[in-house]
Amino acid sequence: MSEPILSVRDLVKHYPIRQGVFRRQVGSIKAVDGVSFDLMPGETLGLVGESGCGKSTVARTLLRLIEPTSGQALYKGTDIFSLGKGDMRELRQHIQIIFQDPYASLNPRITVGDIIAEPWSIHSDLLPKGKVGDQVRQLLELVGLNPNHVNRYPHQFSGGQRQRIGVARALALNPSIIICDEPVSALDVSVQAQVVNLLEDIQDEFNLSYIFIAHDLSVVRHISDRVAVMYLGKIVEEGVETDLYGNPSHPYTQALLSAVPVPDPGSEKKTRILLQGDVPSAANPPSGCHFRTRCWKAQDICAEVEPPLEQHFDTLAACHFAAPREVFAEG
Repeated sequence: MSEPILSVRDLVKHYPIRQGVFRRQVGSIKAVDGVSFDLMPGETLGLVGESGCGKSTVARTLLRLIEPTSGQALYKGTDIFSLGKGDMRELRQHIQIIFQDPYASLNPRITVGDIIAEPWSIHSDLLPKGKVGDQVRQLLELVGLNPNHVNRYPHQFSGGQRQRIGVARALALNPSIIICDEPVSALDVSVQAQVVNLLEDIQDEFNLSYIFIAHDLSVVRHISDRVAVMYLGKIVEEGVETDLYGNPSHPYTQALLSAVPVPDPGSEKKTRILLQGDVPSAANPPSGCHFRTRCWKAQDICAEVEPPLEQHFDTLAACHFAAPREVFAEG
């Protein structure tokens, strides 16, 4: 088996809560609270969960757009979090990001050609200046846009076209990893399929590794090789896509999947799991298992001991009472 291209260990990002005249810290928001995973070459790792669970914080922390509180992220053996500014700039050649909102992530004051060419302005040693124009046109053609539109501005494109421009910009430096931070959530369903298919085609052509972040379980299932489910800053289940969707063992994953609509409700019998209560505050998460306040299986041990992420049946799950899907109907 090949070595991981990216290994994340015990990633933590806490935001301080300050009060009073002297702005003393009185607590912290635990946005990401001990996340670990590996990403293999050419693989797509799907990262799913409810809004506010920490998915996008993981993405931005890996690129040092925000600084981590603690933890380690190794890209081909190099610890991303220990690099200085100059070395981090060099590393960003190899790890790029596609942002969620195609309307906010493109500078409205410059042309599409200049937007895609900007990475080469920062890394000017990678491509002779005279070849930048040709490369920009090739990238536009690669993502399915007219290369003659290099002088247009972002407002002259639709949402799906703007996201394709974001994809072209991410590809400019020939990266090894692209972090897709909910890249289709702001698009219409038909356009979502086009962008996801584009990402798959590009991955096959350039052997890219993706971290694909989304809350739409159907989209994640379509594109991912492995899937990690997050809840309140932690990964609660991880596994191969077919195993996690076919036979989840964590109650939270089972509840999420039970809520996914099916094309023909009459042809598939599904037990719907209704979770009680709201997601707890990340500033004051429950002791032990964070999910216990909404879990129908919770017992005393769940409040006292945090369950480790370990093998249960077909997947890794952080649950004292993990069980395959066949027996979750009791909830």
